[in-house]
Amino acid sequence: MKKTKVTRDKKSGTSAQYRWALTVFCMAVALSAALSLASESMLDGAGVAVAVLILALFIGLGIVFDVIGVAVTAADPKPFHSMAAHKEKGAREALSLLRNASRVSSVCNDVVGDICGIVSGATGAVIVSQLQRAFNTRTVLISVGVTALISGLTIGGKALSKTFAMKQSTRVVYWAGRFLHVFHR
Repeated sequence: MKKTKVTRDKKSGTSAQYRWALTVFCMAVALSAALSLASESMLDGAGVAVAVLILALFIGLGIVFDVIGVAVTAADPKPFHSMAAHKEKGAREALSLLRNASRVSSVCNDVVGDICGIVSGATGAVIVSQLQRAFNTRTVLISVGVTALISGLTIGGKALSKTFAMKQSTRVVYWAGRFLHVFHR
């Protein structure tokens, strides 16, 4: 009898993994389309300064979600149980984030983070095109410089943010819970 139960648990676990993978795939396609559409509409006819601001927005968004993804995997749930017992706003949402830490981390770090990286790359291509037009040149140095700068800001920002997220995980999860609480009322 136990053998059958274990087999069922394995099958349902495998089925849950496939459902989760399909959910993440659909979420990634939808979010990527939405962010790409937003980026394209904001960049249409925009100058270099606006494009750089949009680029900074996408890099910053990727870093913020990376912080949340790391923090939920590092945070201790004990303070949130206490906060929930005292009916503090956002505590229940924070506990939900912690109970689903692997999925939250996957969505924040992989889905949102990767999409922001891809969209920031596309935004970088627009910036390169605009700079080449402004300087009336087709030099590869502009492309290399912009790409290197985007990579450095993204990777450096995420490296700094991981240390912060681990050290301040309770605070980060608390604020993420408070933010989610606004939508759960």
